[in-house]
Amino acid sequence: KSRIRRQVAGLGYELKGTLESRDYRVSEAKNLLPYLGPHKMRDCFCTINLDQEEVYRTQVVEKSLSPFFSEEFYFEIPRTFQYLSFYVYDKNVLQRDLRIGKVAIKKEDLCNHSGKETWFSLQPVDSNSEVQGKVHLELKLNELITENGTVCQQLVVHIKACHGLPLINGQSCDPYATVSLVGPSRNDQKKTKVKKKTSNPQFNEIFYFEVTRSSSYTRKSQFQVEEEDIEKLEIRIDLWNNGNLVQDVFLGEIKVPVNVLRTDSSHQAWYLLQPRDNGNKSSKTDDLGSLRLNICYTEDCVLPSEYYGPLKTLLLKSPDVQPISASAAYILSEICRDKNDAVLPLVRLLLHHDKLVPFATAVAELDLKDTQDANTIFRGNSLATRCLDEMMKIVGGHYLKVTLKPILDEICDSSKSCEIDPIKLKEGDNVENNKENLRYYVDKLFNTIVKSSMSCPTLMCDIFYSLRQMATQRFPNDPHVQYSAVSSFVFLRFFAVAVVSPHTFHLRPHHPDAQTIRTLTLISKTIQTLGTWGSLSKSKSSFKETFMCEFFKMFQEEGYIIAVKKFLDEISSTETKESSGTSEPVHLKEGEMYKRAQGRTRIGKKNFKKRWFCLTSRELTYHKQPGKDAIYTIPVKNILAVEKLEESSFNKKNMFQVIHTEKPLYVQANNCVEANEWIDVLCRVSRCNQNRLSFYHPSAYINGNWLCCQETSENTLGCKPCTAGVPADIQIDIDEDRETERIYSLFTLSLLKLQKMEEACGTIAVYQGPQKEPDDYSNFVIEDSVTTFKTIQQIKSIIEKLDEPHEKYRKKRSSSAKYGSKENPIVGKAS
Repeated sequence: KSRIRRQVAGLGYELKGTLESRDYRVSEAKNLLPYLGPHKMRDCFCTINLDQEEVYRTQVVEKSLSPFFSEEFYFEIPRTFQYLSFYVYDKNVLQRDLRIGKVAIKKEDLCNHSGKETWFSLQPVDSNSEVQGKVHLELKLNELITENGTVCQQLVVHIKACHGLPLINGQSCDPYATVSLVGPSRNDQKKTKVKKKTSNPQFNEIFYFEVTRSSSYTRKSQFQVEEEDIEKLEIRIDLWNNGNLVQDVFLGEIKVPVNVLRTDSSHQAWYLLQPRDNGNKSSKTDDLGSLRLNICYTEDCVLPSEYYGPLKTLLLKSPDVQPISASAAYILSEICRDKNDAVLPLVRLLLHHDKLVPFATAVAELDLKDTQDANTIFRGNSLATRCLDEMMKIVGGHYLKVTLKPILDEICDSSKSCEIDPIKLKEGDNVENNKENLRYYVDKLFNTIVKSSMSCPTLMCDIFYSLRQMATQRFPNDPHVQYSAVSSFVFLRFFAVAVVSPHTFHLRPHHPDAQTIRTLTLISKTIQTLGTWGSLSKSKSSFKETFMCEFFKMFQEEGYIIAVKKFLDEISSTETKESSGTSEPVHLKEGEMYKRAQGRTRIGKKNFKKRWFCLTSRELTYHKQPGKDAIYTIPVKNILAVEKLEESSFNKKNMFQVIHTEKPLYVQANNCVEANEWIDVLCRVSRCNQNRLSFYHPSAYINGNWLCCQETSENTLGCKPCTAGVPADIQIDIDEDRETERIYSLFTLSLLKLQKMEEACGTIAVYQGPQKEPDDYSNFVIEDSVTTFKTIQQIKSIIEKLDEPHEKYRKKRSSSAKYGSKENPIVGKAS
């Protein structure tokens, strides 16, 4: 997560940060333009971009004009941006991939689409509309006296700098600017020098233009510009990437009317670059097709920790409140439009303070009161089941990785057919061979799961133990309910879901292809039935399909029942686990990046090479390819600092440095999000190292000196303080202040429902007669109206107190950034 510290003058407190995150699903596209000719289908993929910087891409869907992607992405936003863009590409093996169309949503419009699934029409992609960045410009009017004694106006244009220009083919561009004075009968153009390999060029060049003809003025005339002239003239700045041997690429433009100087002889401001409408769009937007997206965008203004103390205290008391339905946490879930909005911050906050087990136990007990049939135990989408689902996703990630990933990789990377439905068999398929393939995968996966109890996180075991005890008390005459209470979570809602959606649990990089999805679906159905059937000792399966019933007969053996029961006993036991040996390192992150060579090449220069990086709780390694032996290893205990590297060091964006006991390792990530995630996880895993540095060099040591401070000794002390560390828990990275801020926002959005719940408590307390018809409070769970009323009063009081600093910050934020400043640039005039 990006953490921003900002001093807000005049408010008496320091703002912890404005944190933005995005969770979005790229579902599908439809009605894409077909190829001309007999082969009309396309091989499509979609990219997700911050402005023009690609941060994620989906898998390729082959031979389709309505590709189904069904991929979800979540990330913290590490920088400012103008547009969230989605590009649909046609994959081309021999040439550059063809951009079919795009959906570009302005940052300020994201809230209008948040939480909604929407079809967006694809817009044409034109180089003249692909812009990002801003320009710092200064204009002045000077009086100029010519040789013959007449007076004329001279316009001085000072183009100072640009910031945030796009990458060209993944690299920083070679920008230059053209500066033109444009009017009805004139177009005077000048040009800056080309700045090499930078997205933030410092031009600092001044150009002079004659605004009025010298004959229009005499020595006695006042220093002013005629209205008819001033209204017709404008300065146009065009940014270009120098193409050298190929055509220059347009990067954006701004247009500033000269009449901004009517009231002042000087004007200075930052302007956002704008696209240029070339008027040559070849097709209607409807012809390009549509893209279905579901975007969830949040922006949290996090205050310092002391502001959240009362709300945190009230929420953390929730597990001890009797009844649990009168607690602040439960009330939040009742009034939220979508329970899922409340579940994630609640679970993370309670996890952080070791309060989740008693809370989950209490709400699960409330669930059990309404459960009449032991066969349906914990099958609904209640607060209890959603809390446990989120908990398993957070704490069970590593457990899934060590248990399922090797087998899922084998399944996804192979092309074995496992289809056993006679209707879906392809020509040439042998159903018996397919059955053997499917049984091989099911057996391998099942045996791995039932032998994995030692890897099951202790927190999950603690909750499973509580569920087992409560289920036995609720249904004392059912000997199997103690197992079904646990298997309904661990098999049905954990392993089975991860098998059928490995990309959602970060076990695979992309949504699998159609054939693999079918294979995983058949495996998942068998595994979840094996877990449920084995725990309940049913004599027959619950499959509706005849072919699945026939296939499942292969597993109706006593050995499977015994294995399932033994596994469920082990993961729902309170006995202390004894480690069989040295604990395995926790796998944290891996991916492809570029690293600067540690040694020297034959021609004496250090270069950048693509490598596969892998981080565990013990070491950072890089390899030539995934699965190959490590070329270089840095023990985590030797990491002294992890910091960003200034772009000027190597004229490359998204770089960071891993400072360790040897030479710094300089790494370039593929985009800003990836760089931010690597820095974050490396900081977390090394934060407790004893010899961490307090100062570092933000630039590289090149040609005998540090570029930042010009010191010549390679071992000299850093010239900039290291950034603050983040929480040291490498498996559960939770910012409790941000989670509390989220909960505050949810309470604020649901104040009307909170008011209705408060009124309902009063009605119940006064009216003791029978309820004959549904009323306003029939949708709320109110077991104790008095206790619930008191909790609501506390919530309202705390929210009102928190509203004050939030309102002060909003007012300060709206007035602090002057329009035309770098933080709040002017939206320039477009064509």
